[in-house]
Amino acid sequence: MLIWFLPLFLVILMIGTPVVFALLFAPGFMTWATGNERDLAILYRNVYNGIDSFPLMALPFFMLAGEVMNRGGITTRLVEFSQAFMGHLRGGLAQVNILSSILFAGLSGSAVADTSALGSTLIPAMEKNGYSRKFAAAITAASSVIGPIIPPSGIMIIYAYVMGESVAALFLAGIVPGILVGVGLMVMVRLMADRYDLPKAERIVTKNQTIAPIEYWLSFLLLRINLAGLLYAVSSLLITLFTGPLEVNGWIVALCMVIPAHLILVAIRSRVSADFRTVCKKGVVPLQTPIIILGGILIGVMTPTEASTIAVAYALLVSVFVLRSLTWADFFDVLQRSALTSAAVLLLVGAAVAFKTIVATSGAATTIADVILGLSENPLILLFLINILLFVVGMFLDAGPAIIILGPILGPIFTDIGVHPVHFAIIMSVNLTVGLATPPMGLVLFVASTVSREKVETIAWAILPFLAVEVIVIFLITFIPQISMTVPYLADFLGCPPDSGYMACISPGPPTN
Repeated sequence: MLIWFLPLFLVILMIGTPVVFALLFAPGFMTWATGNERDLAILYRNVYNGIDSFPLMALPFFMLAGEVMNRGGITTRLVEFSQAFMGHLRGGLAQVNILSSILFAGLSGSAVADTSALGSTLIPAMEKNGYSRKFAAAITAASSVIGPIIPPSGIMIIYAYVMGESVAALFLAGIVPGILVGVGLMVMVRLMADRYDLPKAERIVTKNQTIAPIEYWLSFLLLRINLAGLLYAVSSLLITLFTGPLEVNGWIVALCMVIPAHLILVAIRSRVSADFRTVCKKGVVPLQTPIIILGGILIGVMTPTEASTIAVAYALLVSVFVLRSLTWADFFDVLQRSALTSAAVLLLVGAAVAFKTIVATSGAATTIADVILGLSENPLILLFLINILLFVVGMFLDAGPAIIILGPILGPIFTDIGVHPVHFAIIMSVNLTVGLATPPMGLVLFVASTVSREKVETIAWAILPFLAVEVIVIFLITFIPQISMTVPYLADFLGCPPDSGYMACISPGPPTN
């Protein structure tokens, strides 16, 4: 009888009850109705136990870092940086919008923050330059879904915690799919440019740029360190492929790479204008945030939770002391906003852990697994069908609650038929993230409507070509696991046995008894 909590949960959800209360009331009521008062106490105790977690602390810290960077005026710098690189392409401001979303994703990890921050800047600018308001709002909403895919990602932290997966592995697995979504949207804009007569190309570089001395020298140093690190990574990979692993100290080699990095930058310097150089230098310091997060995790000096606290500290240093764009009075307001958002998300996660307990004890997961596996024995067909289900769910439910509700039910089913847990996590996360921009209930559509003062229905029609691109990307990462799994495999975050091959690691097949 306890299994009836699922239909009750759906009914409560459909009448408009907030998700967190539906997650607790439905299983709580059925537990009480079946006379299992002891399980009822365990249910509500798990709400606190679900929140009391060190890895989960990464979530509020990444939210705080994003708020600090956004309030500190980082958005304007990212847009100027993107304009300098992409403004000369046909449909330039639309391309700028997409590139800005890719860059902003490495700072906030939130689609809503992306739409709000970039939309308020780029939608008026695009309309002023000849784009229709509905097109500007649509491309802003469509590109904002990149935010939760490229790390840091709030929904991936939630998935990793609820399902017991590695946050670092999910972060790394999201890099290529996020970039692929961005590239796909850029290609679509280019295809639409001639047909819809998008505005002519024009490189936009703000004239007479100035930069503070401390920021100038920081950018000077960081550019050389970043390029040296890139040269070291590429050379190490090539040497390993052709001659075997390096036998020398990696730090010494990386330090030696600073000299060629400096020479390359000097050569580039003579080919661009002073204003272009200044715009690029003003984007260097803010864009270190994702490099610090991923770099620290990859080289093993920090966990994702520790990386989130470093991100907050770096965001404060940049905004308060380097850019001087954030006052301490602003910071208290940022703390308040971050605390309210974090409290809502953490309460939802705690309720989800309690909900997961009832799912496990009621036998609901087994029943649903039998139904799904009864549809077909072919894993590819099941993956196709589950993508359709997730896409429909994403139309009506936000990504976080959907992951919390469906993850514990669907994850084990697909792991049992041979899908790697990290691969399924990315399939689910990307699919439900795209749902944020999908009518009729996509949250970023409403945010874009508010920012642009355009009707949601109008934006929904204009966004359809971009949604088609994102759906194609979803199926690509579903049926080609190498797209999402190669980076975490190379970084050795998948936990594969040393003697297992590449394909056996990323697509292990059904477990054998």
